[in-house]
Amino acid sequence: MMKVRDINYEIIGEKLREGQLIIYPTDTVYGVGGIITNEETIKNIYRAKTRSFSSPLIALVSSLEKIEKIAYIDYNKEKVLKLIEKFWPGGLTIILRKKDVVPGIMISNGETVGVRMPNHEIALKIIESAGGILPTTSANISGEPTPRSYDELSEEFKKRVDIVIDGGKSPIGEASTIIDMSSENIKILREGSISKEHIEKIIGKI
Repeated sequence: MMKVRDINYEIIGEKLREGQLIIYPTDTVYGVGGIITNEETIKNIYRAKTRSFSSPLIALVSSLEKIEKIAYIDYNKEKVLKLIEKFWPGGLTIILRKKDVVPGIMISNGETVGVRMPNHEIALKIIESAGGILPTTSANISGEPTPRSYDELSEEFKKRVDIVIDGGKSPIGEASTIIDMSSENIKILREGSISKEHIEKIIGKI
């Protein structure tokens, strides 16, 4: 386990590129992630969680420029950009049409990918150390409570990864809201830290 004061982002980046898994704090909840360019690493995230491959991971990004590396903003472009301007960095995951660089294993061989930029300095530096894009999901064994702080992490789950960052408590402590904007039909798939009402104030009725 690595305390915040001990974090060496260069070393973390090297370990992630070698295929290691990391538990790290974000603004919403604690996440587990690994490098996007290694399919075996992504499989290991699922194995650590004892999670079905039919449940997609999302891509956390360290900057807006990274979105175009992995996704198309073609449908609802104006509305997508309005939401990004208002809620990023923060607790909103936007589902977009994916580009070929996104491994099928990460998204259940689908055509879309969820993208989010967290509002958390440590998370952003870790994501940047991995190249700016980090496939991530909540840091818990499937079926167990989602950890909102380091103290809520399962001891068993910590044993299943290579790097664990103790960043204390996540400031929001609630999962992100997920909005599907990959087609003309906009849908909120999960209402989390940002309400539907707040979203509709920005882009109108959904």
